[in-house]
Amino acid sequence: MTTLDTGLTLLRSAAGRVSAANGRLGNAFKGWMPTGLYARALLIMIVPMVILQSVVAGVFMESHYNTVTRRLSTAVVQDIAALIDVYKGYPQDKDRAQIRRIAQQRLNLVVDFLPAGDIPPPGPKPFFNLLDQSLSVQIGRQIHRPFWIDTVGNSNLVEIRIVLDDAVMRVFAERSAAYASNSQIFLFWMVGTSTILLIVAVLFLRNQVRPILRLADAAESFGKGREAPNFRPRGAREVRRAAHAFLEMKARVERTMEQRTAMLAGVSHDLRTILTRFKLELALIGDSPEVDAMRKDVDEMSGMLEDYLAFARGDSGENAQPTDMALALEELRSDAERDGHQATVAFQGLPVVTVKPAAFKRCLANLVSNAARHAQTISINGRRDHRYLTVTIDDDGPGIPPDKREDVFKPFLRLDSARNQDEGGTGLGLAIARDIARSHGGDITLADSPMGGLRAIVRVPV
Repeated sequence: MTTLDTGLTLLRSAAGRVSAANGRLGNAFKGWMPTGLYARALLIMIVPMVILQSVVAGVFMESHYNTVTRRLSTAVVQDIAALIDVYKGYPQDKDRAQIRRIAQQRLNLVVDFLPAGDIPPPGPKPFFNLLDQSLSVQIGRQIHRPFWIDTVGNSNLVEIRIVLDDAVMRVFAERSAAYASNSQIFLFWMVGTSTILLIVAVLFLRNQVRPILRLADAAESFGKGREAPNFRPRGAREVRRAAHAFLEMKARVERTMEQRTAMLAGVSHDLRTILTRFKLELALIGDSPEVDAMRKDVDEMSGMLEDYLAFARGDSGENAQPTDMALALEELRSDAERDGHQATVAFQGLPVVTVKPAAFKRCLANLVSNAARHAQTISINGRRDHRYLTVTIDDDGPGIPPDKREDVFKPFLRLDSARNQDEGGTGLGLAIARDIARSHGGDITLADSPMGGLRAIVRVPV
């Protein structure tokens, strides 16, 4: 391998590692992101607002708050320096009355002189010590004497002590004279107005998201075979457009189903008329082995016709309504025992579920019949939680190979070794059952049963 090939290999390896790292970072970031539209829209509004306010507050604190505080502190220290110069220049003012008067009337400062001595030890510094730092820097620059300051003890006043040659000058200044106190007002208005705007945005966004949720609920109800009678297009133009498209699609689907049902009703009427005529003619001919065989063929043809119509018709025309599934499963157990099979039934959870009762019972009955045709013992178990209704049907029959389990749901397909192979049947039982389950928004799957045969699992959302 040449040096160039080695370099390309290393580059590809590094690029692969970088791509994998980016993928892991992206997946981790997606894991922290909210999944709902409402939460994401709020995040889109809140994050820029917080960033903007942070930038504005930072610029304000740097360009206004800090600068104004430094200038005010400088002015206060200049006044104190001027009073020290007056004190030095007029030694004849023994009682310092003139200095106190000038400080009080002209500079709005309260000045007192203490005996010479050590100044107190430094007190606790505030967490946000901008004023303390600014005063300390300015006193060190302009006065050049030992000092002691207290910006914590009295919230409205600032105490400053300057060590002179023969005394200690104590100065009380108003905090507002050395500190930009209007910053809290600015921050209050900024946070207050942002909160009001955020509340308005939340209320407005909720009204915009609600029509989308209603459209999703209507589509979900239609997928489960239920009606959404109070649904109508609302919200923004794009949401209304999606709602109108859904209603048009729903109308086309229902119209197609009605046309198919009407056509099948006509076909059923015509074929049943012919079969009835066959039965009448056979009854007039009399009894003979040939006639008995023909009657059996006519009966088989009638059963096949009913299966075809049931498969094509599906569960159209039936409305979903609350149904006691525990009672329905008990009826299936009674039917299985009436046919000479051993059957058990159990149900867990709230038994009332909104389904199309006749269609759903036909779905379960087809599965139970399929199990009864090939097994002797049947176990029916139902369970309902906050999301799904799950019904499992187990038997001790021969079962179905895993690679053939999806094939048995294909209409009109009959496998030699499959469980849907029934003498004289059409092979539509499992296909009809899955069609009904999917019309309720669920599905049917097959698996190995603990009883040694086949397990059919019906799961539909509640």
